[in-house]
Amino acid sequence: MKHAFPYAVTGGFLGLPITPAEIVDKSAINTFAVAGIAWDGCVTNRPGARFGPNAIRQASHMLCGDDHPLFDVSPVKHTVDLGNLMLPNTSLEAMRAALAPQASRLIAQHTMVWLGGDHSITLPLLRAYHAHYQQPLACIHFDAHCDTWESHFGEPSGHGTWVYEAITEGLVDPKTFIQIGIRSSGERAAREFVNDQGGRIFTARELRGKDGAGLQSVIDEVRQRMMEAGNPPLYLTFDIDALDPAFAPGTGTPEVGGLTTAQAMTLLEAWHDLNWVGMDCVEVSPPYDHAELTSNAAATLIWTWLCGQVAAKK
Repeated sequence: MKHAFPYAVTGGFLGLPITPAEIVDKSAINTFAVAGIAWDGCVTNRPGARFGPNAIRQASHMLCGDDHPLFDVSPVKHTVDLGNLMLPNTSLEAMRAALAPQASRLIAQHTMVWLGGDHSITLPLLRAYHAHYQQPLACIHFDAHCDTWESHFGEPSGHGTWVYEAITEGLVDPKTFIQIGIRSSGERAAREFVNDQGGRIFTARELRGKDGAGLQSVIDEVRQRMMEAGNPPLYLTFDIDALDPAFAPGTGTPEVGGLTTAQAMTLLEAWHDLNWVGMDCVEVSPPYDHAELTSNAAATLIWTWLCGQVAAKK
């Protein structure tokens, strides 16, 4: 054991020191970086996701510096925690305008993990990735909700519109836009939007009772789509409410009948060697959490993704 008891650990993700981006040693090997986007100004039910980044960090101290049991690697020596970005907290447009240049600089330097925050942060991040790679991205989107509404309770943009906006703006390739765990109520045009654009929705109902070898057809289908598209840059956005509230009660819009943590981990482990360029984890709302179930799930899923990236690059 190379670390202190989890409750005695201080600092950032996996116990790393918080190192603001402006003082990161550019000569150091920091392949991966973690940054918090503590914004929840677009929630439509329960607030609190602004507290998500720090709760995920605290939960990650249980993981510390030891190796992943499947990949047999740790991301600690390859990762820096940049803390939470400085952003306005009352205006969506002001937040996005302030986020854009910061995201662009960090994307150019690191493979980023973004800790949300509500899901409205993903649209400006995709805009930054699209500008960096000069092409539409592939995207795997874990969520209970399709996020394809054309307006947001009378407002033009929010945490339930970003998929519609990303596709219509050409930020993502619809054919490689994959949704996992969708199950909320909604009009057909919104529920089926991604399928209608040529993407693929794996609903929670379709995934019921499938795990381990039972998920192999899902794993293979997604791999095939990426290969046929030439393995474009791939982004992961994981809304924690993709998980059933039994596994992630601390979120703003819980929906019963969701994924298990085991299903999500099976998929992330199996896809670890795809052409990932970054990820976010959003909608963790600590005020509604119980026994840190949600923040622990989020931290473990992020750690799993990072370990997979380290293993794939060995």
